[in-house]
Amino acid sequence: MANLPPRKAPDGLARLATVAAAVVVAVLAGAGDRMPDGRPTPSGQPVPRWLSLKSDEVHARQGPGLDYRILWEYRAAGLPVQVIAETREWRKICDPEGSVAWVHRSVVSSRRSLFNAEAREVSIRAGRSNEAAVRARLAPRSLISLEGCEQGWCEVRFRRLRGWVAAGALVGAAERPQCDANRPAGPRHRN
Repeated sequence: MANLPPRKAPDGLARLATVAAAVVVAVLAGAGDRMPDGRPTPSGQPVPRWLSLKSDEVHARQGPGLDYRILWEYRAAGLPVQVIAETREWRKICDPEGSVAWVHRSVVSSRRSLFNAEAREVSIRAGRSNEAAVRARLAPRSLISLEGCEQGWCEVRFRRLRGWVAAGALVGAAERPQCDANRPAGPRHRN
C-alpha cells in the first residue's frame, strides 16, 4: 500500500475549527468571573464589582424578582453599590452603609462614582501623594465621579475639576467584598 500525503482540510472546515477554538478560549477566559459559590456569573462580569445607581428612585428588594417585598427605596442617583452576587436579571448589592438588597440590572450603571461616607471632608489632591496640593475638598455624604484607580489612589472628576483621593478614603474603590454574599437581604445590623 502506498503512503498517501496528509490530506488538507477544506478551507471552510479549517475556518470552522479556528472559530470553534476561539470560542472555547473565550469561554475559558470568562470562567474566571465566578460568584462566591463558584458558579460562573450570568453577566460574565467579575463579582464583586462596583456599579452606581442610575436614578433617584431604586427599589431595594428582599430577593431577585418583582414578587419579593420592597425593603426600602434608594433616593441617590450615582450612589456606588457593590455587586456581591447576581442572577441573569438581578444584582445583589451591598450599599455604602453595609446593607444588602436585590435590585434589577436596569437600575444600575457601569459608570463609577465614589461616596464620602465619613463625617469629615476628604481632600482632593493635585497628584497621587498626601503631600500634593489640595485642589478641593469633598463634603461629607457627597458623591464624585471616578475615572480610575492606580497605586492606592483614585482619579476623580467633578465638572472641570480633576484630582486624586486616597483609595481607602471613600466608598466605591475597595476590591474586596464589602458584605457577605450569603447574608440575606436587609439592613446592616449594628453591633
